[in-house]
Amino acid sequence: VQLQASGGGLVQAGGSLRLSCAASGRTFRNYALGWFRQAPGEERRFAAVISRSGYTYYSDSVKGRFTISRDNAKNTVYLQMNSLKPEDTAVYYCAADQNVITSTLLTTAAYKNWGQGTQVTVSS
Repeated sequence: VQLQASGGGLVQAGGSLRLSCAASGRTFRNYALGWFRQAPGEERRFAAVISRSGYTYYSDSVKGRFTISRDNAKNTVYLQMNSLKPEDTAVYYCAADQNVITSTLLTTAAYKNWGQGTQVTVSS
């Protein structure tokens, strides 16, 4: 599957953005999907994941502010980001894999397919 992320940009603290990630392929519903982010000088980290069955998981740093969702008919996964903070500044990557097991769902190593990344910058 190929992934194309979009929706990043520059926003003031407290603002909102919605990221989208469109996927190719006919078996989108069989994939676990995730959003990971990488700030300058840091490793890529889990932000939000949605399983094949629709269960959602969030890192503590985004819980209550971000919402991940999927539209299987449109082969798209979304990340709605509200109440943005300067520390949310990062490149955001979408990821997909159909062979992820629950115990590894939140790890970057579990995902073989990655989008190109979209920059999110939050100014104070």
